[in-house]
Amino acid sequence: MVGEFPPKKSLQVTLERMVQESDYFEMNRAGWDKRAKAHFDSKFYDLPGFLAGATSLREIELAELGDVTGKSLLHLQCHFGMDTLSWARMGAACTGVDISPVAIHKARELAQELNLNAEFVCTDVYSFQHSSSALFDIVFTSYGAICWLPDLTRWAQVVAANLAVGGRFYIVDFHSIYDLLAGYSYFTQVQPDVDEEGTYTENGADVTAKLATWAHPMSSVINALINVGIEIERVSEFPFSPHNCFEGMVEREPGRFYLSHKGNDVPLVYSITGRKVA
Repeated sequence: MVGEFPPKKSLQVTLERMVQESDYFEMNRAGWDKRAKAHFDSKFYDLPGFLAGATSLREIELAELGDVTGKSLLHLQCHFGMDTLSWARMGAACTGVDISPVAIHKARELAQELNLNAEFVCTDVYSFQHSSSALFDIVFTSYGAICWLPDLTRWAQVVAANLAVGGRFYIVDFHSIYDLLAGYSYFTQVQPDVDEEGTYTENGADVTAKLATWAHPMSSVINALINVGIEIERVSEFPFSPHNCFEGMVEREPGRFYLSHKGNDVPLVYSITGRKVA
């Protein structure tokens, strides 16, 4: 007898997960709308300094991604666009994508005020479809991004679908070992961790929101990229963060915040550089 494809039970489970995912994305969208409003006025983001000409990019990504002059750059999960616009200031033609309408509205305002070559799209990563047929020279994502996504396979497919052959992919993100030290799973689980808490900026303790996150070990990130045709060129780990955003950090050097565990430095940030080969 010819079997059904997909099996009814499997299809039902898939549909249930899609409904749950949609609910989690809506929860996160509402939470990031609230966070974005606080972030605009925070010292952590220093919007006045940015408007006066300061870059929001940090030493790691500036050193590793390098010159972007004349390149087209897609920034996935861009928040309200400061990093996207910093790359635009350096000569890239940028597109930023984020799930929060509040954040994207602010990003568009900043792009117009600064007269920079950047457009912004409000959507979740999985649903992003570029309006142009031209693919990007660079796909970029950074700091606290992929933990909001349940499925790295689909994320990597979006990366590959929007990256030109020979184009560069670059991610710099917080190391997943911190999740374990903070009491969360190191490995990805089907159900996310859902917490209600304030945001990480100095003015955000009372900006509480319920948010869903998924842990992703570095091996899952690397394998997801390899499986869609991204050739990994470099993987780096760093014992410091350029952002003072975790409890107990110590700034031993200007702009470098460290965290110790049993007398040893915790790996706080990792980066992956790759290139689309086919």
